[in-house]
Amino acid sequence: MSQPLTRLLLLGAGHAHAQVLRSWARQPVAGVDLVVVSPSALAPYSGMVPGWLAGACRFDQICIDFAALARAAGACFITDEVVALDARSQTATLASGATLGWDWLSLNLGSTLAPPADLGVPVLALRPLGRLHAAWEACLAAQAASRSHQPLRLMAVGGGAAGFEALLAARARLLALQPGRPVQATLLSRGPALLPGLAAGAVRAAHRALARAGVQLQLGTACTPAQAAGQDLLLWATGAQAHAWQRDPARRGGLATSAAGFIAVDAQLRSVSHPRVFAVGDCAAFSPALPKAGVFAVRMGPVLDGQLRAALDNPSAGAPAPAYHPQRRHLVLLATGDGRAIASRGPLWAEGRWVWRWKNHIDRGFLAGFHPPAAAAAGGDTG
Repeated sequence: MSQPLTRLLLLGAGHAHAQVLRSWARQPVAGVDLVVVSPSALAPYSGMVPGWLAGACRFDQICIDFAALARAAGACFITDEVVALDARSQTATLASGATLGWDWLSLNLGSTLAPPADLGVPVLALRPLGRLHAAWEACLAAQAASRSHQPLRLMAVGGGAAGFEALLAARARLLALQPGRPVQATLLSRGPALLPGLAAGAVRAAHRALARAGVQLQLGTACTPAQAAGQDLLLWATGAQAHAWQRDPARRGGLATSAAGFIAVDAQLRSVSHPRVFAVGDCAAFSPALPKAGVFAVRMGPVLDGQLRAALDNPSAGAPAPAYHPQRRHLVLLATGDGRAIASRGPLWAEGRWVWRWKNHIDRGFLAGFHPPAAAAAGGDTG
């Protein structure tokens, strides 16, 4: 009699899970029932979202096709999303009402944003990325149908990379959509500084980019209904939040979390409370805390793959898988919506059109590695 398969359940279509599936396509693990759950088969790569918002590329061109990647890996892909977990019974409840059991679980779900409901203007939350597509397309359709020649008032809330890039990208797209209609843009941040943590020269370059675009910058200012009044569109790009089920003790099934609801993990990317659960990327909490940036999820991918293979006791895995050690410094590349970009790493920085070309080369190279033919071929990881 054959032995029952061990089920490895991957919840979420994040950058690390894409790398796990690519690895599985090259070297599958015998005796494992691999199941992937995501609300959409197309998962946008966060680094290329500003280019898509600006109209430089189509949505499908910035996405990893997880359904195709799952097929290449011999995995079952389910279009759904988790709404509750029970780590004790090792089950996941999905939005459809279905329940999935698992022997090993990995979470790469990203994060979300919950804008205030009382602002009185149209609000577009930049997370989760999967929902941004339909919302942005609806905004563009509404603006294209408008016959108004009055200036369009656009505001972004959040002084980090997401708010900065999204505002400049959206402004560029809206200007291209209606060339005769000016866009009055404002970047609002509760914090006292723009792009905290970046090199001083990069921050100065960002201020220049906002000035070139005529963007009004308001620092140390919270977004209230009075601040939002009169805006035609508000982009919400404040700090990442954990998903609702993660913040609800009744729905996270005993998983240990940070105070904000992010799943607490150790250097092996395992839950500190349930060793059969792994979590990576924005949905996870590390100590010390890491920025919620895609570059960390990309670096976690190979480590997660090794940890999962070791956990499944794959003889070909060899020595115990290495732990995850976050990079001390990471490269930040910010598009400015005008064919330029800004680079920052530690105290070093650069700006210009060549930086945009460099960024575009890196981003497209990363995505190219996840096309099914490439995913099935031998080769090293990008990122």
